[in-house]
Amino acid sequence: MTELLKTITETLDSAKAEDINAISLAGKSDMADYLVIASGTSSRHVNALARQLLDALATMNIKGIKPEGSRGDEWVVIDALDVIVHLFSPEMRTFYNLDQMWQDIPLR
Repeated sequence: MTELLKTITETLDSAKAEDINAISLAGKSDMADYLVIASGTSSRHVNALARQLLDALATMNIKGIKPEGSRGDEWVVIDALDVIVHLFSPEMRTFYNLDQMWQDIPLR
Protein backbone atom coordinates (compact mmCIF):
# COMPACT_ATOMS: atom_id res chain seq x y z
CA MET A 1 0.00 0.00 0.00
CA THR A 2 1.39 3.39 -0.97
CA GLU A 3 1.71 6.23 1.53
CA LEU A 4 -0.88 8.22 -0.43
CA LEU A 5 -3.40 5.38 -0.40
CA LYS A 6 -2.78 4.78 3.30
CA THR A 7 -3.33 8.47 4.12
CA ILE A 8 -6.55 8.55 2.10
CA THR A 9 -8.04 5.41 3.66
CA GLU A 10 -6.98 6.38 7.19
CA THR A 11 -8.40 9.88 6.78
CA LEU A 12 -11.72 8.53 5.51
CA ASP A 13 -11.83 5.96 8.30
CA SER A 14 -11.14 8.53 11.01
CA ALA A 15 -13.86 10.76 9.52
CA LYS A 16 -16.35 7.87 9.85
CA ALA A 17 -16.73 7.12 6.14
CA GLU A 18 -18.61 3.89 5.56
CA ASP A 19 -17.69 0.86 3.45
CA ILE A 20 -14.27 2.12 2.28
CA ASN A 21 -13.19 0.07 -0.74
CA ALA A 22 -9.73 0.43 -2.32
CA ILE A 23 -9.54 -1.20 -5.75
CA SER A 24 -6.22 -1.74 -7.50
CA LEU A 25 -6.35 -0.59 -11.11
CA ALA A 26 -3.11 -2.37 -12.04
CA GLY A 27 -3.67 -4.08 -15.37
CA LYS A 28 -7.14 -2.51 -15.68
CA SER A 29 -6.48 1.17 -16.34
CA ASP A 30 -3.62 3.62 -16.76
CA MET A 31 -5.54 6.57 -15.28
CA ALA A 32 -4.46 5.82 -11.68
CA ASP A 33 -3.02 3.10 -9.48
CA TYR A 34 -6.02 2.85 -7.16
CA LEU A 35 -9.67 3.75 -6.99
CA VAL A 36 -11.10 4.41 -3.53
CA ILE A 37 -14.86 4.39 -3.05
CA ALA A 38 -16.52 5.33 0.24
CA SER A 39 -19.90 6.45 1.51
CA GLY A 40 -21.00 9.23 3.79
CA THR A 41 -24.18 8.95 5.80
CA SER A 42 -25.67 12.09 4.21
CA SER A 43 -24.80 14.77 1.68
CA ARG A 44 -23.43 16.90 4.53
CA HIS A 45 -21.18 14.01 5.63
CA VAL A 46 -19.96 13.48 2.03
CA ASN A 47 -19.02 17.16 1.87
CA ALA A 48 -17.21 16.93 5.24
CA LEU A 49 -15.31 13.83 4.07
CA ALA A 50 -14.15 15.69 0.97
CA ARG A 51 -12.96 18.69 3.01
CA GLN A 52 -11.07 16.51 5.49
CA LEU A 53 -9.47 14.54 2.68
CA LEU A 54 -8.33 17.72 0.93
CA ASP A 55 -6.82 18.94 4.22
CA ALA A 56 -4.96 15.64 4.65
CA LEU A 57 -3.63 15.83 1.09
CA ALA A 58 -2.45 19.39 1.68
CA THR A 59 -0.39 18.21 4.67
CA MET A 60 1.35 15.84 2.23
CA ASN A 61 2.12 18.88 0.02
CA ILE A 62 -0.42 17.74 -2.55
CA LYS A 63 -2.15 21.00 -3.31
CA GLY A 64 -4.34 22.46 -5.99
CA ILE A 65 -6.68 19.49 -6.15
CA LYS A 66 -10.21 20.57 -6.93
CA PRO A 67 -13.07 18.24 -6.06
CA GLU A 68 -15.71 17.63 -8.68
CA GLY A 69 -19.22 16.60 -7.83
CA SER A 70 -22.91 16.64 -8.19
CA ARG A 71 -25.07 19.37 -6.79
CA GLY A 72 -26.03 18.65 -3.22
CA ASP A 73 -22.75 16.82 -2.59
CA GLU A 74 -24.20 13.36 -3.09
CA TRP A 75 -21.19 12.36 -5.18
CA VAL A 76 -17.75 13.98 -4.97
CA VAL A 77 -14.73 12.91 -7.01
CA ILE A 78 -11.19 13.81 -5.98
CA ASP A 79 -8.34 13.04 -8.38
CA ALA A 80 -5.41 12.71 -5.98
CA LEU A 81 -2.67 11.92 -8.48
CA ASP A 82 -2.30 8.11 -8.36
CA VAL A 83 -5.53 7.57 -6.42
CA ILE A 84 -9.00 8.58 -7.56
CA VAL A 85 -11.51 8.93 -4.73
CA HIS A 86 -15.29 8.70 -5.14
CA LEU A 87 -17.37 9.78 -2.15
CA PHE A 88 -21.05 8.92 -2.36
CA SER A 89 -24.27 9.22 -0.45
CA PRO A 90 -25.59 5.67 0.11
CA GLU A 91 -28.29 6.08 -2.56
CA MET A 92 -25.90 7.34 -5.23
CA ARG A 93 -23.38 4.60 -4.48
CA THR A 94 -26.03 1.94 -4.93
CA PHE A 95 -27.29 3.57 -8.14
CA TYR A 96 -23.88 3.83 -9.85
CA ASN A 97 -22.41 0.63 -8.37
CA LEU A 98 -18.82 1.56 -9.27
CA ASP A 99 -17.45 -1.02 -6.83
CA GLN A 100 -18.83 -3.91 -8.85
CA MET A 101 -18.13 -2.31 -12.22
CA TRP A 102 -14.41 -1.82 -11.52
CA GLN A 103 -13.94 -5.19 -9.85
CA ASP A 104 -15.52 -6.93 -12.85
CA ILE A 105 -13.19 -5.32 -15.42
CA PRO A 106 -10.81 -8.03 -16.67
CA LEU A 107 -7.07 -7.54 -16.60
CA ARG A 108 -5.48 -6.51 -19.88
